[in-house]
Amino acid sequence: MAHMPTVLITGAASGIGRDTARLFAATGWACVLVDRNAEALQALGRELPPPPAGAHVLRDIDLSDAAQVASLREGTPVLDAILNNAGMSDASNTPLVAQEPAQLERLLALNLAAPAAVVDACTPLLRPGARIVNVSSGAGLHAIPWRGAYSPSKAGLIAQTRALAEAQPGWCAAVLAPGFVRTELVDGLIHAGRIDPARAVAKIPLGRMAAPAELAQALYFLASPGARPLSGQVLAVNGGSSIYGGSQAFAPAALPVLPLDLPLWLEVCGGDEAPWQALTAASTSAGQGRYAACLDLSPLHAGPAGLLRAVHAAAVRFAARHEQQASLTLLLPQASPGRWQDAGDAAAAHMLVATLACEWGPRALRINALEVPPSFEPSALHPLLRYACGAAAQYLTGQTVAVRTDAPRESP
Repeated sequence: MAHMPTVLITGAASGIGRDTARLFAATGWACVLVDRNAEALQALGRELPPPPAGAHVLRDIDLSDAAQVASLREGTPVLDAILNNAGMSDASNTPLVAQEPAQLERLLALNLAAPAAVVDACTPLLRPGARIVNVSSGAGLHAIPWRGAYSPSKAGLIAQTRALAEAQPGWCAAVLAPGFVRTELVDGLIHAGRIDPARAVAKIPLGRMAAPAELAQALYFLASPGARPLSGQVLAVNGGSSIYGGSQAFAPAALPVLPLDLPLWLEVCGGDEAPWQALTAASTSAGQGRYAACLDLSPLHAGPAGLLRAVHAAAVRFAARHEQQASLTLLLPQASPGRWQDAGDAAAAHMLVATLACEWGPRALRINALEVPPSFEPSALHPLLRYACGAAAQYLTGQTVAVRTDAPRESP
């Protein structure tokens, strides 16, 4: 009898965590939902459809209390995935040098110590091939001043996750780095006049905040066996904000977000299509009711110092065929030792991907790249490409991610 997939989600009672719990429950997962807000947690539990067998588990726990976190080991079922989503910011606007150690420690306890403590507590419960997803932030990629230790804590969480991936290669440990997400808290701040939405999106190439459901889709993918190639990596689902360095403000998005479950119409070009037939089998024709995407293999065949030009040529071809609301995903070769004179080509190509994402953002055209090793198994990338190329990833753009396809097979 096949086992029922089970996920533990912290910070489950509101925002991204709540939408994530709803998605997992709707697709037949059993959920262990952790939050310190007992009332909101119980309300969420009442609305979720029950799993095929048993019931969802609700745990009222303060994750900044090590003893309470350790109690997760008791009464928690065997787990396929842990989503460390709980976190907090610092809204005091106090300079770091003016903060007392206790103020720093409170934030570090939840944002940095708690994810590790949750994994430690649940280690005996994790199935082989388990997925661990730690939710960091764009603040972990670039410093945000006047928010205390928030950026340091999120940068530390990224480094901690990478170290976990190295220490536990049998698991898949990855980071989700959200950008600006329009949760109820953010909505309230907008309505109260404390956030100007136009100003908030001015540095986001896609010109909008994310809906919590979009981050839920990212977490749903990262909790799946298909996320294995991203072990040790950061998936920055932030509308391109982490790769934008210009001073020009972006206008609010003029195009609506397409349904996140829109079927994928995928074109494969620039190489042998045969290894990718499983991706294109249900994508035989374009038209209304489909999300158009292109997987371009041509950069894999670029010679020394030719990667930048290959990426540019692929972008020109794509832009000639797609006016708006479509995605281009490139496969790039993993950098290898060579002449020092050619060493800048890969970095230049990565920055070209980021620059194109910024230029294309107002048209909701997306571009991302996957850097693959010389000998890789295409089928190992199929689940990742279904997500990254498709409508569920409409807030993912401008990212170049190194992937691994040499990991052992995991449980479903």
